[in-house]
Amino acid sequence: MPPSTRANCVLLAALPQAVGRAREYARGVLGAWQLQAMTDTVELLVSELVTNAVQATGLAEGQVDAGTANPIYLCLSMLEELLLIEVWDTSSTVPLKRAAADDDEAGRGLMLVKALSKEWGCRMLTSGGKIVWCKCLVGETA
Repeated sequence: MPPSTRANCVLLAALPQAVGRAREYARGVLGAWQLQAMTDTVELLVSELVTNAVQATGLAEGQVDAGTANPIYLCLSMLEELLLIEVWDTSSTVPLKRAAADDDEAGRGLMLVKALSKEWGCRMLTSGGKIVWCKCLVGETA
C-alpha cells in the first residue's frame, strides 16, 4: 500500500497581516492532522517564511489591500514522518542568511529556520518566483 500523503495550501495576500493568518492556518491544519505537538515550532517556521515572502515581494505603489497585493502561497504537506512547509512568492531574489548583531531587530529568520528544521532551501521557478521550503520530522519539537 502506498504511503499516505496529506497536503493543504492557502493563498494569502502579501501584506503584513498574512503572517498572522498563516500561523492560524497552520494551527488549524496541524489540529486536523492531529499534530498539535508540533504547533509551536511549525507556527514559528511559517511566520519566518511568510514574513520573508511579504518583505521580498514588497508592496508596490498603491497596494494597500488584499485586492491589489501580490500573492503568496503557503503549503503544508505530510508524508509519513516528514512535514514539508513551502512558501511561494513572486520575487526572484534568493533569501540569504545573514549575521545579526545583538541589537538588530531583524536578520535572524533564516537562522531560526535552519535551527528548527531538519533542512531548508530555496527553489527558483522558471515560471517566475521562488519557493522557500523547510522540512520537519513529525514528532520532533524544539
